[in-house]
Amino acid sequence: MSNHKARKRFGQNFLIDNRIIEQIVATIAPKFDDNLLEIGPGQGAMTLPLLERVKQLNVIEIDRDLIVMLNNLNKANLVIHQGDALKFDLNTLPTPIRVVGNLPYNISSPILFHLLENRDKVVDMTFMLQKEVVQRMAAKHGSKIYGRLSVMMQAFFEVELIFIVPPESFDPAPKVDSAIVYLKPLTQSKVRNTSLFEKIVKTAFSQRRKTLRNCLKSLLSQEQTTIDLSQRAEMLAVEDFITLTNDYEKQH
Repeated sequence: MSNHKARKRFGQNFLIDNRIIEQIVATIAPKFDDNLLEIGPGQGAMTLPLLERVKQLNVIEIDRDLIVMLNNLNKANLVIHQGDALKFDLNTLPTPIRVVGNLPYNISSPILFHLLENRDKVVDMTFMLQKEVVQRMAAKHGSKIYGRLSVMMQAFFEVELIFIVPPESFDPAPKVDSAIVYLKPLTQSKVRNTSLFEKIVKTAFSQRRKTLRNCLKSLLSQEQTTIDLSQRAEMLAVEDFITLTNDYEKQH
């Protein structure tokens, strides 16, 4: 099983700590009939314990060598999709789905945004990510690390950092701590137009040291909004960004 060398280009770090694996599975708490989708099963550290608990497990893996290894497990309830999680069509799966995975650091943000766009099909998501990424996702306004990712995630999901995973739980050991994050789509997101909201948030944080008046000058003037634009973006709560977007829409 361990003859596979982790590949830098896929950002692979394999989980080898059984205690941590058990903790993650306990966090997911899979039920027999859950439609589970695992992104990047790797050598199957999480896959095997999950297969024991569910009727069927779908996995997406990009690395062909690992697919051979997963096929060799000969598990009748394992359905393997070869390819890129970013291009994967979630409509091909039975819904609603619960998504899990140890996300490669180099593609964690794009995958989160891909799932955000498909959140109507998702019950919840339990991911292992770089600790800093999870802290940014969960950061509150006013904090130094609060930014575009915090606002985009919290506008659509409940975000919870569950626990920290040390580097020695992996082979090869990454240089950073990891963390388990739990994401549950909000029953009612107040965002009406996702792409416009994303544009406003991205523009607001484009130059962190500048005030919103400067960052948003091509989009909104102070007369057009109830939000005080003399602040920096990091001072605004998620609701404030929703207000900014609604105020912008009124002008157009």
